[in-house]
Amino acid sequence: MALELRQNLKLAQKLVMTPQLRQAIRLLQLGRLELTEALHAELEQNPMLEEVPSLLEQPVNPEALNAEENPYQAETAFTDRVKGDDPATVAEINWNDYVNSFDSDLSFSRETPPADAPSQFDFISTTPDLTAYLQWQLTHLDLTEQDILLTTFIVCNLNEHGFLEATIEDIRAYGQCTAEEAEGALRLVQSLEPAGVGAMDIRESLLLQLDRLDYYDTLPYQIVDQHMPLLETQNYAKLAREVGTTQKKILEAIAVIQELTPYPGNEFSNRQINYVIPDVYVYKIDGEFVIQLNDEGLPQLQLSEEYLKLLKQRSTGLSAESKSYLRENKRNAEWFIKSIDQRQKTIYKVMESLLKFQRDFFESGPAAMKPLILRDVAEDIGMHESTISRVTTNKYVHCPQGIYELKYFFSTAVSTPDGDTVAAEAIKTRIRQLINSENPAKPLSDNKISELLSKENITVARRTVAKYRDQLKILPVKYRRQR
Repeated sequence: MALELRQNLKLAQKLVMTPQLRQAIRLLQLGRLELTEALHAELEQNPMLEEVPSLLEQPVNPEALNAEENPYQAETAFTDRVKGDDPATVAEINWNDYVNSFDSDLSFSRETPPADAPSQFDFISTTPDLTAYLQWQLTHLDLTEQDILLTTFIVCNLNEHGFLEATIEDIRAYGQCTAEEAEGALRLVQSLEPAGVGAMDIRESLLLQLDRLDYYDTLPYQIVDQHMPLLETQNYAKLAREVGTTQKKILEAIAVIQELTPYPGNEFSNRQINYVIPDVYVYKIDGEFVIQLNDEGLPQLQLSEEYLKLLKQRSTGLSAESKSYLRENKRNAEWFIKSIDQRQKTIYKVMESLLKFQRDFFESGPAAMKPLILRDVAEDIGMHESTISRVTTNKYVHCPQGIYELKYFFSTAVSTPDGDTVAAEAIKTRIRQLINSENPAKPLSDNKISELLSKENITVARRTVAKYRDQLKILPVKYRRQR
């Protein structure tokens, strides 16, 4: 059989991901922060898009305001550049008059500062991190070049908790020094603030802090130095026997240790905390739940009227290339606005479906959670499961029970002996309740929790209880026991 090239004509149907469809899918799965950035980026790139002005920015007709209706007429003008006293002319204020410009040759003649003079923004302070704080302290000490070299190496090898990640051998190899010189430089760093910095682990950090507080060779120091495992497991009865004292004195020493900081470097962390902003609110008004989308902070988009006028006019002087460019951006802007609107409507529909399926949760809390999967919501609102997955990712709802991610409302089912099902999240809530109400001296084991749940007609194996407990970030029984 000879090999040859042929041309065949074939009709086929297939789904093609157009750039517009890709954009709509991407917008659907963006969180609120990413969505805000995407809106501002599109505003910068597409000239046909503009932000809808707020009510305060909309023009006001001065003639429609009289002295009684305009309380601003009695105010004095801020600068000479303000023409009139009505609010419409406030935008003409020269805000340069109010800028605290830096001028080393300040005079009363309103001299213009040099172009290369530093701005007031150059003096905005930031919170120093741990490395900068320690180096600042070292600059005030009379150190030799060798000490500066070794201490800088030590400071630069501290992690975010303030613990040293290098060994004495590493310090010796870097500074080409003796072990005594390396240990001396380390003790110098450990003498700085905050107390406990430069330690190898939590135990050494606590010992350094106790030594700084003059607790050396006392009961708290002895407990941390020699009985750290018993302290971690809170086995105070055995700790009292090992030390040879009463449990009352042990508790007093524990109170001193609890005042210390296990991770001294954490207070200098510059990590930004991103607070959760709900995408949707659920209110209970007169016994009925009301859903409201959160549009606050999101720029409202519209097509530019100026460019639309240019496209409508026949004799504008624009070239064919310019008109084609504007038409293309107009189509992209219309699709972008439509995609944003579709995203908001989809979130509303999904939240409406979740409210229908999990109404008991919104009424009573997590203990009333019901089993729910993506397919249930997808069939309810007539969408694909992948769409529901994208909508519920990184989206949050504020309801009477608190703030929850939309993914939270989907929970697997656990069968009961009588044929019913219980949501896994409801079981987790019940486990947390049992542990919170346990006797600290005799905490509940995973096996005991499994037995208590079986009495409530919830059959859960011990391994499953341990898995749920780990997901709840609850310590095992030996670490919860207080004797």
